[in-house]
Amino acid sequence: MRFPPTFLDEIRDRVPISSLIGMRVSWDRKKTNAPRGDFWACCPFHGEKSPSFHCEDKKGRYHCFGCGVSGDHFRFLTELDGLSFPEAVERVADMAGVPMPARDEQAERRDRQRASLTDVMEMATAFFQERLQGSEGAKARAYLRDRGLTPATQQSFRLGYAPDSRNALKEFLASKGVDKAQIEACGLVVFGDDIPVSYDRFRDRIMFPIPDSRGKIIAFGGRAMSADVSAKYLNSPETELFHKGNVLYNFARARKAVARGGTVIAVEGYMDVIALAQAGFENAVAPLGTALTENQMELLWRLSGEPMLCFDGDAAGLKAAWRAADLILPSIQAGRTARFALLPEGKDPDDLVKADGPDAFRAVLAEARPLAELIWMRETAGGVFETPERRAELEKTLREITSRIRDESVRYHYQQDMRERVLTFFGQRARPQRQGERGKGGGRQGGDKQGGQWSRGGQAQGRSPITESLGRSAIVKRTGELMSVREATVVVALVNHPALIDENFEHVEFLDLANSDLRRLHAALLDALAHEQANDRVAIIAMIERTGCADVWERAVALIRRTRQWPALENAAIEDARDAFNQVLHLHRSQRTLHRELKQAEAALASDPTEENYRHLVEIQAQFRDVQATEALIEGFGVSSGRAGRA
Repeated sequence: MRFPPTFLDEIRDRVPISSLIGMRVSWDRKKTNAPRGDFWACCPFHGEKSPSFHCEDKKGRYHCFGCGVSGDHFRFLTELDGLSFPEAVERVADMAGVPMPARDEQAERRDRQRASLTDVMEMATAFFQERLQGSEGAKARAYLRDRGLTPATQQSFRLGYAPDSRNALKEFLASKGVDKAQIEACGLVVFGDDIPVSYDRFRDRIMFPIPDSRGKIIAFGGRAMSADVSAKYLNSPETELFHKGNVLYNFARARKAVARGGTVIAVEGYMDVIALAQAGFENAVAPLGTALTENQMELLWRLSGEPMLCFDGDAAGLKAAWRAADLILPSIQAGRTARFALLPEGKDPDDLVKADGPDAFRAVLAEARPLAELIWMRETAGGVFETPERRAELEKTLREITSRIRDESVRYHYQQDMRERVLTFFGQRARPQRQGERGKGGGRQGGDKQGGQWSRGGQAQGRSPITESLGRSAIVKRTGELMSVREATVVVALVNHPALIDENFEHVEFLDLANSDLRRLHAALLDALAHEQANDRVAIIAMIERTGCADVWERAVALIRRTRQWPALENAAIEDARDAFNQVLHLHRSQRTLHRELKQAEAALASDPTEENYRHLVEIQAQFRDVQATEALIEGFGVSSGRAGRA
């Protein structure tokens, strides 16, 4: 059976790997550092006299530098005791005191239903494309021609036409054997208890198929041809396939373009995306008729650390930019922000490239403003600050805005930046240094809080909720650019064993990788997936070479061979590859989740040191103490410190 990832994460977190392996080996006292969760022993897999077998509670992994074996809890039991993977899971679950999960037949049934609905959406797309090229699509073709879209562009985006009929699509799908329930589940008809006979949702509209991140059609947007229709643009309703706030139009195509270099550009509508693509900007995406959502912003950040948010050059566009700034401000961090490109008054991207060519749009992008500048512009534009009270009010507003940033370091620099802008704006110089404030080295010597304002990090003086050792711990540091064995194993296994991609697609699609080179390799893998070439190892490697990632692939494979992660290599049996991949994927997700949760708790308390946030941090600390593998996290020794038996 397939086990839920959260279940495997939970039982591994509850059982320190040293406690599992310690039942079979004797730890070497000289080399072992139990408080840090670092253990050494003679390898149980091969005979040796000196300890070269290493076990880390923090990583939940073991590795022998003599014979090269490595793995996690489950791998240890399957390789040493000959247990099957389910038997190994059951044993670890028993040690963790967690009951085994029941088979989720409902989730399996939903997966099958989603696949069949995708087939229906593909048939509907072909129907609309055919109608656009027929006699009834003449008016729609003329409209698209007037908008400057070439036939090749129309074909590339699979544009279509929904005829002015109440049942044309419904009857077409029925003739193909699609049942009523499937048509309704796809949102292609309007139906309900008060509607005797369902009818086509889209009528007399130019149709824009909306693909998901794999390029599969999951919804439609329809542009009305008649001026008398109340809704100029109409989207599919929420369905099993389609959740509007989680989708960006043209995401799959833009991902391929970004992988070749550059950043992603978010514009406001379908036509903007298509016109930009025709002008050579294939890296544009758009929300679906609404303001950007947090989930859509997360999608943008998966493509680029600094996406370009482009807004129409009118009052509504500027307000949309301000709303987007407020949306993303709390989540920004080093390497994760946005720039804002503001178009000339009265122009959208489609108008601009049509009238002035691609260079005009490039000029707009070149003048894009960073987030800090946009916030400053909003708070000062048109303001009159001739009195001390109004200046103080501006300063208070900027402090409140920047305090929303959860990342402590970024919040500090934003507060410093805004303070400098205020001083410059009001023509003031920094006040003279007061005795006792700072020493020659710049460190604070006295108890002055700068009037209670703009202290470092915006944090109140007094009891510090985060220990200094925790601030230095590896778990709260950003991951460096070294290629980790864990991340390389995940990606290499996927390329060498394509069957794992479909089996784990929801996790594979949004892999959170720290290494930038492996992110490029992951993007190439997704490109192959979008081109339906991800079921063949040779085709995937060809895509990797076409996207300029051959050197990254070679380095990743070399790392896997050097560390003897043989199940990820191409000659491993699929059963071994599957077991190893599941284990390393769950370990990877557990590590990344733990990192995020700790940073969020730290940042929330640092930015707003309330009793409620303090209690929240204490609760998180208590949860870590309950997990034996992470008992000493609060002291800054990592996920696990081996202190479980010291109490």
